[in-house]
Amino acid sequence: MAAEFGRLRKGAVNTTVAAVVVAALAASQAPGVTTDGAGRKVTTGTQPSPDTPAADSATGNSPYYTDLPPLNSPNPAPSSGTTVTPAAGEAGIPATVLDAYKKAEAALRESKPHCNLPWQLLAAIGKVESGQARGGRVDADGTTLSKILGPQLNGAGFANISDTDGGAYDGDARYDRAVGPMQFIPSTWKWAGRDGNGDGRKDPNNVYDAALAAGHYLCRFDWNLAEQADLDRAILSYNNSRDYLNLVMRWLDYYRKGTHEIPDGTGTLPSGRSDDGAGANPTPSPTPSTPSS
Repeated sequence: MAAEFGRLRKGAVNTTVAAVVVAALAASQAPGVTTDGAGRKVTTGTQPSPDTPAADSATGNSPYYTDLPPLNSPNPAPSSGTTVTPAAGEAGIPATVLDAYKKAEAALRESKPHCNLPWQLLAAIGKVESGQARGGRVDADGTTLSKILGPQLNGAGFANISDTDGGAYDGDARYDRAVGPMQFIPSTWKWAGRDGNGDGRKDPNNVYDAALAAGHYLCRFDWNLAEQADLDRAILSYNNSRDYLNLVMRWLDYYRKGTHEIPDGTGTLPSGRSDDGAGANPTPSPTPSTPSS
């Protein structure tokens, strides 16, 4: 499979986004955030809104997979020799990817217990953003076997976000692209990136780093994700689209009904895309270098 989403169908993002780039963000907190007396990050205004710039979202409002979960509820893990039904297959999450989600939930339970982040939310976002790291195609450390890159955010059917990282993460020195299994744009990764596997690096291509970063991103405001209104706000802050919110909620509800572990590299690959043709670029992009921190 190609090293970027360009091989898949492309199309226009369904929300209008401002061509605003945040060139430098504080390493400790997101834009528009202050810290309360308990050391928690709180918003200085209502977030997100339909006018939220793409550069202020995790993904830059990049395209995403639109495959829906099966209508039937997940079955328990299939036993040896049994036929895997579509529902059972979709309920399977690659072992390393699943481990990354659960470890991120455990870390957030300690650092931000008021957020009530469920690992199934990370799984739902990971499914929609990258098909669980393209079916769990990761190495033993959780790094994707090839780069997962969104399309160039050059304004041609997408947001217009000029380069903010010199191509260090996405290999593109003109425009930003969403990177890795959780599809962070470089300008967001600068402050949201985390070291989830303890190797001393913050790599958006590593599922442990990306899952922990996504958890902190979703919990960066004083939101309680056990409450639907706050959960909606958190998901919309990741990608400011009502369709995206509804789709992530569908997968979240599905995974909450039951999942099981499957071997890495055997996950179901999604096919439908929200962009469906616009800005398509079937040529694989250069493999970017990975920053050391």
